[in-house]
Amino acid sequence: MIIASNFKTNHTRSSTHEYMQKLDTFVRESGSAQRVMVFPPATALDRFDTAEQITTGVQNAYPVEKGSFTGEIGLEQIDEFGLKTILIGHSERRHIFGETQALCAKKYAFFQEQGFEIVYCIGEPREVREQGIEAVVDYNFAQLEGIDLSYEKLIVAYEPVWAIGTGLSASVEQIDETMTHLRKKIKAPLLYGGSVKPANTEEILKIADCDGVLVGTASWDVEAFCEMIAIADKLG
Repeated sequence: MIIASNFKTNHTRSSTHEYMQKLDTFVRESGSAQRVMVFPPATALDRFDTAEQITTGVQNAYPVEKGSFTGEIGLEQIDEFGLKTILIGHSERRHIFGETQALCAKKYAFFQEQGFEIVYCIGEPREVREQGIEAVVDYNFAQLEGIDLSYEKLIVAYEPVWAIGTGLSASVEQIDETMTHLRKKIKAPLLYGGSVKPANTEEILKIADCDGVLVGTASWDVEAFCEMIAIADKLG
C-alpha cells in the first residue's frame, strides 16, 4: 500500500523536521512494509535521512529548469534536495489557482521527461457527482487528456473535490464503483483521497482497486498519520 501525506500550506521547516524524525522512528521500529510519501511545503523541503520506503516529494512546480516565474520553483530548486517525486493536478491547483488541463499535461510531460515519479490527481465536484456515475467517469477521464497512462512511474490519486477538507468522505460504495471504472483505463496504482482519517482508513484500504490513500488534514498530525500506516500494516 501507499500511504501519502499532503501537508498543503501547513508546517514549518522546524516542525517538518520534527515530523519526519517521528515518522522515521515509527516506520523503523514498527517494521512497516508500507510505501510512505510526504509532500511538505516548498519552504520545508530538505534531504531527510529516513527509512528507504519513506519518500519526500514536492507539492507543485513549474515545468522549467529555472527562469523568470515569480513565486514558483523549478527543477533547479528541486534538484538541490535530490527529490524525484511530484504532485500534479491537485484539485486545489485546478480550482483555486486556475490550472487548466493543458497546463497539467504540460507539467506532466516535463517531469515525466525528467524521470520523476508523478502522483497525478483527478476528481469531480459535487454538481458532477449528483449527475450520476457516468458523468463522474466522463469528468475524471477528461482530466486524463494529454497524460501518458503507460508511464511506469505514475500513481493516480482519485480525490472527489466535494470530499477534500470538508469532513465528508465518499461512501465505500461510491469509491468502489468509481475506482472500478477508473481501473478499466488506468493500470497504475490508484489512491483515494478526500477526508481520509484513521476512523475510515481500514474500510477504504479494503476496496479492491484501492492501492492506498492520499491524506490531507488528518495526516498533519504525525501520530494520526502513523496510525493510518499501522492500519495498512494490519491489513497485510
